[in-house]
Amino acid sequence: MEYKTILCDVKEEIATITLNQPEMRNPLSKRTTEELTDAIEKSDRDPHIKAIIITGAGKAFSAGGDINEFKENFMKTVPALHMEGRESTQLFKLGATVKTPMIAAVNGPALGGGCGLVAMCHIAVASKEAKLGLTELRLGIVPFVILPWIRRAVGDRRAMELMLSAEVVSAEKAKELNLVHRVVPHHELEAETWRLAKTIASFSPLAVKLALDAFYTTDQMDLTKAFDYLSTLRIVSFCSEDLREGAAAFLEKRTPVWRGK
Repeated sequence: MEYKTILCDVKEEIATITLNQPEMRNPLSKRTTEELTDAIEKSDRDPHIKAIIITGAGKAFSAGGDINEFKENFMKTVPALHMEGRESTQLFKLGATVKTPMIAAVNGPALGGGCGLVAMCHIAVASKEAKLGLTELRLGIVPFVILPWIRRAVGDRRAMELMLSAEVVSAEKAKELNLVHRVVPHHELEAETWRLAKTIASFSPLAVKLALDAFYTTDQMDLTKAFDYLSTLRIVSFCSEDLREGAAAFLEKRTPVWRGK
């Protein structure tokens, strides 16, 4: 796919995906959603990529949905809207299926769908200049697609408050709510996000994938079945080349050379 609304750059085992329509505050249009989905899936399939950073160009992370597209929806049939809706949800399903850690570098306002994208990422680092919120009700719509990620991030009561108040909160408040994990001065955002991505990339890629598998697969699982599933993953880990290499490197006081096997 030729990217027209995003940029994708790979450097030192890290893919940086940038929403690149700063003059429009990086809306999550149909085209952008398709391109983001494609870029994330390709990065996840690439064995050389160990972490994915998602950020925005200019002063905004993402202002959410494209208002012009909302107007176009008035002219579409119910079946057409249904199929387009299913396609758009593919992006937000990736949070539970991708096995490459995704880090949001929230450089500015992340509203509506942009806030949902932040909540979907495995880790979120925000600039002090960032603001986050579910502003959909101000436009007479509902944050349908992103709601599962928001409520998982902040809990049911907070998610209800954010949705019904349509309040835009500061980065520090977003951290209190658990929408983001870290808040840093704006000029330190890129360096802090890169440092975190490099740290994750230094670990065994197999162990990282198993960690995400363990987390999401057992999320809605019965407690006893979760233990059984995790015991199976534990055997995979114990029999892996990476664990043998990690143990040997620790005893020999050297940097491990991971093979992802």
